Amino acid sequence: MKRLLVVSAHAADFVWRAGGAIAHVTAHGGEALVVALTYGERGESGELWKEAGQTLERVKAIRHQEASQAAAILGAEFLALDLGDYPLRMTEEAVERLRAILVDFAPQILMTHTPQDPFNPDHPVAYAITEKARQLAAGAGVASAFKTIPPPEFLLFEPHQPELSGFVPNLFLDITPVWEKKLKAMEVFASQAYLQRYYAERAEHRANHARRISGRKGIERAEAFQRVLPQVVDRL
Repeated sequence: MKRLLVVSAHAADFVWRAGGAIAHVTAHGGEALVVALTYGERGESGELWKEAGQTLERVKAIRHQEASQAAAILGAEFLALDLGDYPLRMTEEAVERLRAILVDFAPQILMTHTPQDPFNPDHPVAYAITEKARQLAAGAGVASAFKTIPPPEFLLFEPHQPELSGFVPNLFLDITPVWEKKLKAMEVFASQAYLQRYYAERAEHRANHARRISGRKGIERAEAFQRVLPQVVDRL
């Protein structure tokens, strides 16, 4: 009965990078909450801006509808903070809003972007906001004058070009049983339809890696993540 919190810089990021993980958690009776810091209305919605007479508010509305529908397919709740993209800015207000969400939801697992991304200025900022909010919400696992939560497992999801973003995957999740849900969620985003094939192929690539590592021949689709903190166990 896990609780998963996914912090997405833009409204669609969570689907491409962690849709399988979200569906996996909810399929096993857990809860998932997706927090989109922005709608990606400026830098992630190029297809929508090709329409004559398009407006900023209409783009946001379309992105909200797409993200809400995709999250529902995966079994998650969707919350948009609408902080503005390209550039997304790290402010104390943004950190405090996310800290409050963390304390209220108290996730066992927290996911967000990598701290490096040479092709997207908002993704590292999303990481910075999430990391600071996590530190404040968890209180480093010690007593505090503020209400805190047990430190969640902290994972980074795969960036578009991992080899240029310092991403070293050390956790692979078999998403074969929930692949159809992720596929349907990806198909919702008509505003970024060009990414659907890319991430479908990426799931097959990571499944190949997962099979080689584990010897489990039944893995057909997988997602890759990077642990930020060491794993603490009672036995090997």
